[in-house]
Amino acid sequence: MTAQVDYLAVLFTTTSGASGDLLGSDETELEQLVWQLVDLKNKKLGKVNEVLIRPEHSDLTEDCLGEREDSEESVSTVTGLENAINQVQTVSVGSLGAGTSVCVCTDGQLHIRQVLHPEAAGKNLALPECFNSFFDLRKEFRKHFPSVDTKSLEVQYMAECILTTEKHSKDTPSKDTHTALQVQTMANIVLALLLEPLCHTFSNPERVTEKFESGTCSKMERVCDNTVIRARGLPWQSSDQDIARFFRGLNIAKGGAALCLNAQGRRNGEAMVRFISEEHRDMALQRHKHHMGNRYIEVYKATGEDFLKIAGGTSSEVALFLSREDQVIVRMRGLPFTATPDQVLAFFSQGEGPKEACPVSGDKDGILFVRFPDGRPTGDAFVLFASEEHAQCALRKHKDILGKRYIELFKSTAAEVQQVLNRYTSAPLIPVAPAPLVSMLPSVSLLPSPGGVRDCLRLRGLPYTATIEDILAFLGEYTHDIRPHGVHMVVNQQGRPSGDCFIQMRSAERAFSASQRVHKQVIRYVEVFPCSAEEMGLVLMGGLSPPPCKSRRLSPPSYSFPPIPSIMPAEAAGLFPPIGQVLLSPRPLGPGHAYYPASTQLYMNYTAYYPSPPGSPNTIGYYPSPTPLPSPGGVVRMHGLAYKELLNTIQGYQYATEDGLVHAHANMHDHDPSRTLLTQPKEWVCF
Repeated sequence: MTAQVDYLAVLFTTTSGASGDLLGSDETELEQLVWQLVDLKNKKLGKVNEVLIRPEHSDLTEDCLGEREDSEESVSTVTGLENAINQVQTVSVGSLGAGTSVCVCTDGQLHIRQVLHPEAAGKNLALPECFNSFFDLRKEFRKHFPSVDTKSLEVQYMAECILTTEKHSKDTPSKDTHTALQVQTMANIVLALLLEPLCHTFSNPERVTEKFESGTCSKMERVCDNTVIRARGLPWQSSDQDIARFFRGLNIAKGGAALCLNAQGRRNGEAMVRFISEEHRDMALQRHKHHMGNRYIEVYKATGEDFLKIAGGTSSEVALFLSREDQVIVRMRGLPFTATPDQVLAFFSQGEGPKEACPVSGDKDGILFVRFPDGRPTGDAFVLFASEEHAQCALRKHKDILGKRYIELFKSTAAEVQQVLNRYTSAPLIPVAPAPLVSMLPSVSLLPSPGGVRDCLRLRGLPYTATIEDILAFLGEYTHDIRPHGVHMVVNQQGRPSGDCFIQMRSAERAFSASQRVHKQVIRYVEVFPCSAEEMGLVLMGGLSPPPCKSRRLSPPSYSFPPIPSIMPAEAAGLFPPIGQVLLSPRPLGPGHAYYPASTQLYMNYTAYYPSPPGSPNTIGYYPSPTPLPSPGGVVRMHGLAYKELLNTIQGYQYATEDGLVHAHANMHDHDPSRTLLTQPKEWVCF
C-alpha cells in the first residue's frame, strides 16, 4: 500500500496476561480493544471506542462485565473475538462510507502480530483486510528521531518529545481508563507528526503475510543466523502450512519452513523456520511452548547453516520440479522398484466415489522418482497436483495397491523433497570403513567373496514387534533346519529392530527351499531370499569382518580353518615390540563358523557400526544345547581411543580375568603411549 491513507485507526489491545514487551508471549486471550480514528486530511480526532470481550466459556456474570457499558455509550461488551472484530469493522470502517481508506496504527508490532493474528488463527477466524497492514507508531516516530532505539520507545517518551505539556494534559481527562488514555496520547502524537514542522506522511505500512509461499533454497545461498529458529515437538502429520499457521502474524521467508527427517526418512517432529528479519525471529522465540492443537511447541535459536543442511539443495532436476509455483506436493512411499511414470498416472487417474480420479499436474513432468546414486529406485516418488482439492482426493488413495504393493501417501513440502534427494544422492551405499590402523597391513575387502555357500536366509520387512518365536512360527516346518542359535535380529543405531533378520540354515538346499516356500508370505509382506554367511556378516558387522567369536550361541563345532600365515613383515615388527612378535606368529583359530575369514588376525574398531546380537527363543526346547568350545584369543588394536571408549568397545562381551585392557603398568605400555591395546579374551560371550 503506497497510496495516501485517509484515516488512521489508532488501536490498543489488552490481554488477560502479560503486557508491555511480553504482550502475547503467554498465549492468553484478548479481553479489550480500544481505538480512535484520526482524520489525516483534516487533522481531526474522533471519539475513543472500547470493546470488552467476554470469553466464550466464562462464568462471570453480566453485572461484572456490563458495569462500564452502562456508564458510557462508547463502551460495549461482546462475546468472543469474532464479534469484537465485527464491532470494530462496523464502527470504524463501515461508518466512513465506500472509497475511504483506513489503516491501523499501533504502538509497536505486538498488538497485531502477537495478539490479534495468533488468536484468530487458533480460533479459525479470518481477519478483515484492514488488519493485514498497519503502521508501527514507533518506527514512524523514529524517522524523525533516528537516534532513539525503537525497542526502548514508549508512548510516554514520544509524547514528552513532541507534545506540549498544556496539550498533553488537556487531552487526557482523568475519568478515562488507562488504556483509553494510552490511545488518546497515541492519537495526539499522530497529529503532532502531521503538523509542522514535521509534516509526516503515512505511507508504506507494515504487511502481514496472509499465505505461506513454498519455494527452493540453494546450498550456495547465504542465510543470516539471526533469522532462523528450530521448532520441536510438532505433530508427525504436520505440514509447512501448519507451521506457518502456528507462526501466523510473522512473515516467513519464501520456502522458509523445512520439516526435519530422521535416519529412516520419516519426520521427527522438528522443523527449521527462516523469517524475513531478526525482528520477526525474536517475536517467534516468544512463542516458546505455545500450543499446536494439544501439543506445546518448543522454539529455539538456530543458524543459517542448520537451515541449509535441511532445506538446501543443488540438484537441477529438483529445482526444475519445484519451479512450478502454487502446486501441492504428495509423497509416495513403497513403490515397486519397477514402477514407471505411466503406472503412477494410472494409479491416480482411476477410481470412483470418494476415491475419484485426481489428475497429476504436468502429466509425467509432475512426477519425480527418488533414486540412489547408481540409478536404482528407492521406492519413493513425489507428485505435483494443481490444487488442494486434487491433493486431498489423491491422499484418499492411501494404501491402495499398485502392482502387488500398497502405497503410502503423505502431503509433502519443497524442503522435504530437497532433504530426501540430498539424503539418497549423497550417502554411500555401504558405510566407508575407517583407514587401516597400521599402514603396512594388507587391505581387507569389505565385500563377500564370490561363490560363497548360500546356506543362510535373509528376511526383510518384518514387523518391528516381531519376536524370535514369531519368526520360527513363520518358517513353519523349516524351523528344524535352523542351526542352533542361528537367528540374528538386525537392529538400527538406536538399538531397535530394523525389520531385517538373518537365519543360519543347515544346508544351502534347505535355505533355497525355505525361500521359495515362504517368500512374500504375510506377517507384513516379508521378503525371504537365500544369502551366504559372508553377506550376513557384512550386514551384521556394518561392512567389517567380525572378531573371532567363539560363542556357543553362534558357532557349532563343524568348521575348521587352515594354518594362518604371518601378516606383518619382519622389518615392520620392530616398530611395535612386543606386539610385533604376536603379529609375526599369530595364534591359530580353533573350530568356528565359516563366515569368519582365516586371513586376518588384526581387526579394526567396529564399534562405530551396529551389529545385531545373536537371538535365541525365550522358551526352552527349540534346539539342543551345544558343547562349549574353548579357544585361544587374538589381539585387537584400537588407535587413539580414550579409556571410556575402550569400555564401550567391549560392552556386550564377557572376558576371562587374565585378559583385558593393557594398562599403564603393563609391559607394552612403553611402546603404546595411547594405551589402545586390547587383548582379546579367550571366550567371547554375546548377549
